Amino acid sequence: MAEKFIVTPWEVTGDVDYKRLVREFGIKEIDAHLLKRIEKIAKGSHHFLRRKIFFAHRDLDWILDEYEKGNKFFLYTGRAPSGHTHLGHLVPWMFTKWLQDKFGVELWFQFPDEEKFLFKEKLTLEDTERYTYENMLDIIALGFNPKKTKFLVDTKNANLMYREALKVAKKINFSNVKAAFGLTNETNIGGIFYTAMQAVPAFLPSVLAGKNIPCLIPHAVDQDPHFRLSRDVVGKLGYYKPASIQCRFLPALQGATGKMSASEQETAVYTIDDPETVKRKINKYAFSGGRDTVEEHRKLGGKPEIDVSYQWLAFFEEDDKKLEKIYTDYKSGKMLTGELKQILIDKINKLLAEHQKNREKAKKKIGEYLVKG
Repeated sequence: MAEKFIVTPWEVTGDVDYKRLVREFGIKEIDAHLLKRIEKIAKGSHHFLRRKIFFAHRDLDWILDEYEKGNKFFLYTGRAPSGHTHLGHLVPWMFTKWLQDKFGVELWFQFPDEEKFLFKEKLTLEDTERYTYENMLDIIALGFNPKKTKFLVDTKNANLMYREALKVAKKINFSNVKAAFGLTNETNIGGIFYTAMQAVPAFLPSVLAGKNIPCLIPHAVDQDPHFRLSRDVVGKLGYYKPASIQCRFLPALQGATGKMSASEQETAVYTIDDPETVKRKINKYAFSGGRDTVEEHRKLGGKPEIDVSYQWLAFFEEDDKKLEKIYTDYKSGKMLTGELKQILIDKINKLLAEHQKNREKAKKKIGEYLVKG
């Protein structure tokens, strides 16, 4: 019997079977041929691609076709602000930054601040405004080019977006939304309309430029239902259907329980965590693939495939040779769980030290990224 797991834009639980998700969502795996083509055009590789962290797509081959014809695409991704940024959020943004640099393209970054307000009972608009600001600092800290990066905030840029959202909303009926998102008759009417706003950045640059521009959306795979629903609608409005590239989830510290949650602090490491907090969380909560005793571990070896510290290093250790050695040493029993955790602690604290320095500098730069009007 198939293992039960849930993947929706608002909930991810269970041990996610990504191959099954590919079939159920109707996306395509990135095969060796497409991988080589990306690397050739980008004149470089990214470890997220090599390690199949970004593993699936819609129409990525078409995007590359258009790029080679000189019809340069733009990027669209986003963050619905409901809490502080954790490391799982950084994954698609780090890859988006690589795409921007390699292809020299614009990024439209959406902050759908109304989404979490509508779907989380206790969240106020003041909360989402505060978290929008905090999340912006994390995005700027990653080094996105301010001349090619535009921040869209739904409640602040509604005058720019609402007219186009109406065109989308007219093409989507209630039964479509209910089926795609699991909504019920008890869902508030804002939640029903929301997905129309999320579709807008996929074609807004085309509207503003007065010409059709291809769109590529890098995102975590749980957000696919939004874009699956909007692709046909955007096509019916006369614009290119947005292409997309999907990534796996950085697992929660506790292991195979879905993804990290911004509202469950002990499942995650946040970009604002200090070194001692990082150390405590990883040592206390990171699920181990080690054996019950040192003696047994030395004899039988660890299980890196279920060890969260190793899985996190697969995301954040860029050096393939270093990662391979860690895998081999842990698998053979030469490396103990405590040693593996310490490698991860050092890696994350080094990453966060640089990020937090850039985050502080970002406070003076936000105005450079905001879309006016």
